[in-house]
Amino acid sequence: MNQTDDANMDLYSIDKLMHETRQLAAKYRMTTGTTLPVTGEIARFDVAKALNLQLIDDLTQGYDANGLGERAGVRVLIKGRVIFEDSRSTPRIGQINPDGRWDNVVMVLFDDDYMPVEMYEATSDDIKSALKVKQENKNKKRSAMSVAQFKIIGKLVWTQEGGIEQEIWDNHSD
Repeated sequence: MNQTDDANMDLYSIDKLMHETRQLAAKYRMTTGTTLPVTGEIARFDVAKALNLQLIDDLTQGYDANGLGERAGVRVLIKGRVIFEDSRSTPRIGQINPDGRWDNVVMVLFDDDYMPVEMYEATSDDIKSALKVKQENKNKKRSAMSVAQFKIIGKLVWTQEGGIEQEIWDNHSD
């Protein structure tokens, strides 16, 4: 086997492991009513694969991946959230350090089976502006935001039905 065969085998193995992890996490929640802490790793895997990103190993850097192709040089922080149908709470994404070394944040939303449904991307400027307004309005220094707020400030970049979303119109035009 050559290096390409090894890389393809590794990718296949990771795909298979992620599939099994999704199944296990969904069954665990159905059985116990609680969640396994696997959403972050599944999110990193799915976003990197869908948006052509290179995951980094050293997570102390403050971001999860480097962009390739049209995102070349962009440092991406990845957040994932499972939206359970039976949930009554307002879904929130984890805290975001506004002073982090990332350029963009991608939020992936999963269904009950931990399958990706949508991905949204927001720039550091968009995130910092939203967090600043939130802090001014509530006089708090928390840096978490709701999924709904992220969807408002972010751009839909991937859907389960269509894959990578193409820009149809620009609502930020002059």
